[in-house]
Amino acid sequence: MNYLIKDIKKNERPRERLIKYGAESLSNEELLSIIIKTGTKNRSVKVLSLEVLNLVDDINDLANMTINRLLTIKGIGLVKAIEIIATIELGKRINIDKKEEKCKLSNPFDIYRTNKYLFAGKKQECFYCLYLNNKNEMIERKMLFMGTVNKSIVHPREVFKYAYLSSASSIVCMHNHPSGDVLPSKDDIMFTKALVEIGKIQNIPVLDHIIVGDEKYYSFQDEGMIEL
Repeated sequence: MNYLIKDIKKNERPRERLIKYGAESLSNEELLSIIIKTGTKNRSVKVLSLEVLNLVDDINDLANMTINRLLTIKGIGLVKAIEIIATIELGKRINIDKKEEKCKLSNPFDIYRTNKYLFAGKKQECFYCLYLNNKNEMIERKMLFMGTVNKSIVHPREVFKYAYLSSASSIVCMHNHPSGDVLPSKDDIMFTKALVEIGKIQNIPVLDHIIVGDEKYYSFQDEGMIEL
């Protein structure tokens, strides 16, 4: 049935329950109801919330939700979709900051393991730089480009600009291959060589360039493509 919020006893409504019992006591559907705020003439906020959840197999999959997918739900307009995506992104950032603050990245596998989620479900190439201090602790991470299905374009000046701004001692680059094939292209190799050479001149070494695929990765450092 298409229950309306007004049909629910006031002290049992999501907002009132959150105030009385705390956010952790609410179901996923109730939390989404608060974010979405209102339904439409023919579809309650409860129904809209359930339909959002029905778009994913697991609550964790909401991390990869897109505006376009939300807009497929009748009653979810652009404003509601934006608010949902913004809320999800904020939650991701809080979770990331808790887990990764001053995270020491000592080898390519550690870097891949702690950052591979950035590329989960991505259908485009995304290029990130991890900026490290002199203890190999990550102090900043920037996504510098999101490209087409099989091509990203990044200029070296962007890579080093944020290194200067964050006072980084070294840099690790990462990008994904949506095809799943992690072998570097000729462009990947040429670009990495250029970054390494600039890093030597600027005294901000590029320690590695990691390509992420389907549950696997390619490390330029591991493959002897970067000499430290």
